Amino acid sequence: MSGKNFRVAPTGERTNADGKPVKNRVLLAMPDNEYELLRADLTYVDLPSHLSLHEPTQNIEFVYFLNRGMVSQVVVTKDGRTVEVGVVGNEGYVGAGLAAGLTRSSVREIIQIAGDGSRMMGNALETILRSAPQLQRMLNRHTGLQGMQVAQTAACNRLHDIQERLSRWLLMTQDRVDSGVLPITHDFIATMMGTDRSTVSLAASVMQELGIIEYVRGAVKIVNRRKLEQSACECYGVIKEFEDDLGLR
Repeated sequence: MSGKNFRVAPTGERTNADGKPVKNRVLLAMPDNEYELLRADLTYVDLPSHLSLHEPTQNIEFVYFLNRGMVSQVVVTKDGRTVEVGVVGNEGYVGAGLAAGLTRSSVREIIQIAGDGSRMMGNALETILRSAPQLQRMLNRHTGLQGMQVAQTAACNRLHDIQERLSRWLLMTQDRVDSGVLPITHDFIATMMGTDRSTVSLAASVMQELGIIEYVRGAVKIVNRRKLEQSACECYGVIKEFEDDLGLR
């Protein structure tokens, strides 16, 4: 069932239990009767940068529906190294394993770009899903997207050069925060991409010389979106097409 068949409530029409406007696409797209089943369980939360929402192997106590900001899904090795395998913004939800019957997170899920949203207890969502078939289908689609992102990112990290990967990453980030200025640093990008700062800085310098991006204090400004798309590998287009087909954007 395509997400395009759902009625999407206008932003501001729906509120959570605290009376805060809802901007998450999943919560806006679900049917009115199903939204009312979970509204009382939604609590507004501020989501500052670098806040960890889930740790690897940790039970999924809460799920999160972002209004703004972005979450990185990160694999952590035994020696402490990390690499990002997926991102989530207001198109989906954080804690996607629950829709597939999983109770523990396989990755670290950390706020990469600050925002806010709603959270609810994971066991409350599991109970509600028994009476909310359309929400269940929507969450299943998002879980499918996450699996596809992991596979495509693994291929991207292995096969494409750092400038192509960085371009793809910046495009996906901009899509989720809807801004041309991204509050991220070289150090944090390097951590997410599983490389070192000097490698990221070199690629970013080339892109800046080409008029694609600019660095401002503590942020990256996307100057030319068309050039950025041309600089990216095909992985961005594959992921975006998958999102469009599933009605997630």
